[in-house]
Amino acid sequence: MNSISRKPEALVHIYFAYLSYENHEKLLKQYLHKFPVDYQEKIKRFRRWEDAQLSLLGRILLYKGVEEIYKQNPHTKIIKHTEYNKPYFDNDKIQFNISHSGEIVVCALSDEQEIGIDIEIVSDIKIADFRSQLTENEWQKIALAANANHSFFEYWAQKEAVIKTHGHGLSIPLTSFEIVDNTTTIHNEEYYLQQLNINEKYKCYLALKTNNSSITIKEFNHNEIL
Repeated sequence: MNSISRKPEALVHIYFAYLSYENHEKLLKQYLHKFPVDYQEKIKRFRRWEDAQLSLLGRILLYKGVEEIYKQNPHTKIIKHTEYNKPYFDNDKIQFNISHSGEIVVCALSDEQEIGIDIEIVSDIKIADFRSQLTENEWQKIALAANANHSFFEYWAQKEAVIKTHGHGLSIPLTSFEIVDNTTTIHNEEYYLQQLNINEKYKCYLALKTNNSSITIKEFNHNEIL
């Protein structure tokens, strides 16, 4: 009997954390000075503590991932941005993507494939204002859904995750591709979506270029970070 060789699953790691007002000053004191000066200045320019901490937690989770998963020193790595403003490590195979919404920050890492992640808190918004950003089929499914708001944020998180994996950001019109059964195609390249159950009040999706991935999810509480 001939054995069938299968491509091993690609590993993707998800780290996430919640905002914490009571730990904000501790986070700044313990971590901010460890980052490049331009990033420190960026954090200091935020007027709201929530915005500052969301950004800082994203960077902390990224560095924790590099240390724990890949056993490397993240402080030796240089973060650059593509012409479409997607961050990446210079001359490094570790791919990462960060998203935040509400009180949650998520960070995805992989050294095997390009990745994109998006998280959205489900809120009461006028979804009709976003109809022009969805295909007709997507809009009809939202309109017919038992909970239109939940359905809208599912599609929105999926589309955002896909364009982040693609890497060209909003230069790719959201109506130029359609999500069908957690898959889509852009320029003859397929993307596969995986829902991540982070919190029932949120919609979170990971977009990959392979449908053969093993995903780990880890929450960091502030006792582990501080």
